[in-house]
Amino acid sequence: MKQIATGSMDSCLMIWNMKLQMRAYRFVGHKDAVTSVQFSPSGHLVASASRDKTVRLWVPSVKGESTVFRAHTGTVRSVNFSSDGQSLVTASDDKTIKVWTVHRQKFLFSLSQHINWVRCAKFSPDGMLIVSASDDKTVKMWDKTSRECIHSFYEHAGYANYVDFHPSGTCIAAASTDNTVKVWDIRTHKLLQHYEVHSAVVNGLSFHPSGNYLITASNDSTLKILDLVEGRLLYTLHGHQGPATCVAFSRNGDYFASGGSDEQVMVWKTNFDRTDYTEVLQQQHKACTQGLNGDSKQTAEAAELPSGHGSQPERRSRSRSQNRPTQALRDPSVPSSQQQQVPPPPPEDKRVPATLANTLEHIVAQLDVLTQTVAILEQRLTLTEDKLKECIDNQHKIALQLQLQG
Repeated sequence: MKQIATGSMDSCLMIWNMKLQMRAYRFVGHKDAVTSVQFSPSGHLVASASRDKTVRLWVPSVKGESTVFRAHTGTVRSVNFSSDGQSLVTASDDKTIKVWTVHRQKFLFSLSQHINWVRCAKFSPDGMLIVSASDDKTVKMWDKTSRECIHSFYEHAGYANYVDFHPSGTCIAAASTDNTVKVWDIRTHKLLQHYEVHSAVVNGLSFHPSGNYLITASNDSTLKILDLVEGRLLYTLHGHQGPATCVAFSRNGDYFASGGSDEQVMVWKTNFDRTDYTEVLQQQHKACTQGLNGDSKQTAEAAELPSGHGSQPERRSRSRSQNRPTQALRDPSVPSSQQQQVPPPPPEDKRVPATLANTLEHIVAQLDVLTQTVAILEQRLTLTEDKLKECIDNQHKIALQLQLQG
């Protein structure tokens, strides 16, 4: 992964370079909040959607040149390239989905059967189908050639916020304001899986390129990693201090990035799909040894921890740095937080049985969850104590004023 593109309420598009010696670039052009961004398959273009009712196509260079696409009459919520990079599909509050040609930079046609705002639209991997999610609580499947809706999914009880195709193209997953994630088979139109793992609105999701995992982002401030093979929740990731608004895997699946209303962009190392726990222990042991030897040099290669929980994020902030654990892979322009102390691992043993390795992996994951939870509780307790002290002081002042008046 070389770059990350992000959009924000500040109406700017940011391109973050993952090489430590390279700076981030801010692109100005939209007149209102940027709601969606995506790199083209080649990486030579970036598309963005905005509340200013336009779509822009950017060349991610120092000049920051862009072309404006105008056709929507409402906020554009989503933008997505086809797998060949030749087409764009956009979704809007004007209740339509629009398809555009990239090279000729022209509007082609609209799809209009939703009866409320359309939050998201995506091409299938082969580019023949389009799936859309809407505030009318439906997820619709469209044939790009005939431009007709071929099926509607009505199972969500709330607004459908986000939808995407499985890498195989045979399934779709949708996130909803009913706090659930649903997975359907588009061939049989049957609901395959239903996840009730979040305690608040689910804002976004992303399939791992292997197709075995799905990650979700929610207003409950967590990211959840779902094992689609076993149909269960695998890990819960804590990091954002507020709603997690979006999440996406890198093209090869080695990393994923998340954004939140806390103005933070976090980059996480994907290691929850590891099978060789011995290698994980070796890397942890090496990292701990370097720390004990007083080697404070930052490196771009972060030690991989044994689970999604252990993947501490690289945090990129526009406004502040908070004292929370971070991965060694971090932006040097952001003040460093204190590094979480990792206890020395047990001695290496290349003959660790698979069952023991799995057990150790889950123990470490759960310990990390407990650590994160305790840290959050401590923060909340401190805030509560401060507020309680303020209330007591106010009561004393009121009592004194009453005595003086009496």
